[in-house]
Amino acid sequence: MIQADPVERIIKAALISDEEFVTVLQHVLKNDLRVSVRELSERSGVAQSTLYKVLTGKRSPTLPTMRAIVNTVRSFSRTPDEAFIGLIAARYVLESIQERTAVVDGHEFRVREYPVYTFEDAIVAAVRAEREGAVAVVCAPIASSTIEQVIRIPVTTIVPKDSVQRAIESAARKAWL
Repeated sequence: MIQADPVERIIKAALISDEEFVTVLQHVLKNDLRVSVRELSERSGVAQSTLYKVLTGKRSPTLPTMRAIVNTVRSFSRTPDEAFIGLIAARYVLESIQERTAVVDGHEFRVREYPVYTFEDAIVAAVRAEREGAVAVVCAPIASSTIEQVIRIPVTTIVPKDSVQRAIESAARKAWL
């Protein structure tokens, strides 16, 4: 029998009951990921004592704790060569990008491009990037607040400091012509 993705199994179990959540989480940590509670605590930012209380049934996980656990299990279950950042932007912006990878704290992330033309395209691209396994999304400020409400992975906003000033100067020149 093919096992579902560990994250999916944990979420489904959490929707059934706290007991089912604990059973599945313990199985995923021990058998699928081979990760200790200490490692889960370090990566998730959830106190080790909180995790032990949840895993022994002495405490139900809060929503923030659940999110941290699920996101951390997702990061453990993804192989490094699959890790990518979704870059959502207009095609002309994507064509100006020089680097297609980013190295952060010794981890290399590929950049996968999602060309868009409208606000709606940006939202659809963000959902698609998340479904395809993006670890985070980078997008324009006009779409980022909406996208943050739709997807569960981190969203970062493009802040074009120099290009904004150049655009203002260009507009001023055109206005004088």
